Amino acid sequence: MKWLKEERFQYWKRWGMLLSRLMIIGIVLIGVSFGSLYLLAVIMGAPEIQVPQTTIYYDHDQNVIDESNKNGQNRYWVKLDNISPNVIDATLAIEDRSFYTHPGFDFKRIGGAILADLKAMSKVQGASTITQQYARNLFLEHDKTWKRKIVEAFYAYRLEVHYSKNEILEGYLNTIYYGHGSYGIESAARTFFGKSANDLTLAEAAMLAGIPKGPGYYSPYADAERAKNRQETVLDAMVANDSLNQSEAQQALLENMALQAFNEETKQEVAPYFAAEVKKELKSKLALDERVIDQGGLHVYTTLDADMQKTADQWVASSIDKNSDIQAALVAMEPTTGAVKALIGGRDYEKSKFNRATMAKRTPGSTFKPLLYYAALKNGFTPSTLVRSEPTTFYYDNDKETYSPHNYGEAYANDEITLAQALALSDNIVAVKTHMFLEEKTLVKTAKDFGIKSQLSPIPSLALGTKPVGMMEMADAYSMLANGGKSVTPHFIEKVTDRDGKVIYQHEAETEVVLDPAAAFVTTDMMTGIFDESLNDYTRVTGSGIDHLLTRPAAAKTGTTSTDSWMVGFTPQLTAAVWIGYDKGEKLNYRNDGLYAKKIWANFIEDALKGEEVLEFEPPKNVIAVDVDPQTGLLANENCPTKRLAYYIEGTEPHELCADHLGLAEEERKSPKGFLDRFFQWIR
Repeated sequence: MKWLKEERFQYWKRWGMLLSRLMIIGIVLIGVSFGSLYLLAVIMGAPEIQVPQTTIYYDHDQNVIDESNKNGQNRYWVKLDNISPNVIDATLAIEDRSFYTHPGFDFKRIGGAILADLKAMSKVQGASTITQQYARNLFLEHDKTWKRKIVEAFYAYRLEVHYSKNEILEGYLNTIYYGHGSYGIESAARTFFGKSANDLTLAEAAMLAGIPKGPGYYSPYADAERAKNRQETVLDAMVANDSLNQSEAQQALLENMALQAFNEETKQEVAPYFAAEVKKELKSKLALDERVIDQGGLHVYTTLDADMQKTADQWVASSIDKNSDIQAALVAMEPTTGAVKALIGGRDYEKSKFNRATMAKRTPGSTFKPLLYYAALKNGFTPSTLVRSEPTTFYYDNDKETYSPHNYGEAYANDEITLAQALALSDNIVAVKTHMFLEEKTLVKTAKDFGIKSQLSPIPSLALGTKPVGMMEMADAYSMLANGGKSVTPHFIEKVTDRDGKVIYQHEAETEVVLDPAAAFVTTDMMTGIFDESLNDYTRVTGSGIDHLLTRPAAAKTGTTSTDSWMVGFTPQLTAAVWIGYDKGEKLNYRNDGLYAKKIWANFIEDALKGEEVLEFEPPKNVIAVDVDPQTGLLANENCPTKRLAYYIEGTEPHELCADHLGLAEEERKSPKGFLDRFFQWIR
């Protein structure tokens, strides 16, 4: 019997040693496998995380004005520190209690899932950790196959090797789908409760944490009772996970949450034409492609003033007959910086995405005249220079061609009028005479100095704006006058940051003195004349119908052709250009269409600057102001019925008193009494 016991002992000893060796070999193999897996994960490096994110556009006050949520997908990325702790606790409790201790997958949950699947003979139960779900959201499809699960586990392990637990949790919370186009907790918080993820209450966090298991099933928009039951399940899990006590869970369950009214319709953009220009600028200035612009999670800080844009939209919509096919465009920009504050490219973006403010070129008419008179001031003319207004035929091209312009309504002074009056009354004859005197090429060169890039021709009619130009060009040119002769570049973007908050573009203003400041200011002062009834003569100043709408100093010019109606002007703070016309060049009916541009411009300027300080145009040092008689352009005397304060480049101001209202004997008029009078008479 002894030898039998010994033989059995030796038998089990051999099996024991074999099992021990096998266990050692197994442990070694597992160790080598895990070591190899770790080495492979290290060699392969961190998986590149490219999560599509919604690009957000802001106005100048950093209010959201647009988002690139194409196909109804909203994606925002927020730091873990900016997510309510309630969300974190609720998510961990219901999704992955062992998140901070497992290496990317939970063996206990995997074992339970395998048994359940074997029992059902199909893939019925998941055991995915938060890391695995994050890996699936980033790199894999959502089909339930063993191959996908194995690959998912490897991706999860790579994430665990190269990223911290908090980084993984942050990524998961920013990519998980909550239904209704909302990807990530920030989007879900906005969609369901109209707030940021950082401000979610315990009840709201528990409600949202329960949705990802079945976004179309547990959403409160789909079934409120089912969502409430799921919320209770989440709160119970939090109690079991020691995240809160039973009393806190019960209190949260009773909370009356303010759920947002859900609307599947696409939100109307604040300024669609403006937004389109911003995207163009992202491509041209930053060289970004469509994918980065739409899914790069950029934060684009624009120049838009949302209140000004709303004002512009309201006045364009309310000023034009709704049944009219006429089109309208408006540009408003800050003259000192070139920042575009409001933009309308047409009456309805959905019907026509063609941006008439930036893409169309139309004949500017008399809005081109301020450029001409600036050139005249630079070449010896003054606001008091007298030019005869009467029907005139002009010869050009070596006298081979003729040009016979007409004043509006065939009205003429048939006498001399001052240059200041000619601009205020929009006299075409005086404009062409001045243009021809300077030689036609002078205006072409001057227009280029003003930033006009459109093709111009040195022809007599150029003085009347017969060559097409863009609205942005005209707004830019007028801004140079408002800015004291300094050039500005119209722009739509101030700053762009990437998804991590790093600044990738910052607008830097570049200004250069291009125009003569004195001549620019005197031109500006002449442009205020369109609102000054004292300059009325054979007709009224062109701003007479809207001057009562303005409560602040403004300089402007109207422009009309058979197919285009313009109003362009500025205050010290704001330049605005308005255009009215038909896309196909149909002729305007001025009884119905003629006043649209002027009324829109004046009302917009007033409302846009409401509450802003009323500023005067500040003259430079080499400009002098004198009181003149507006009809003669000479120094006003005490007997002149009307006086107008006018500005001149120093040394060009009038020195002779107005003789029409002196009330003196003819001899006394011809013989100035004072020494200075005699001196000025002598030097003439």
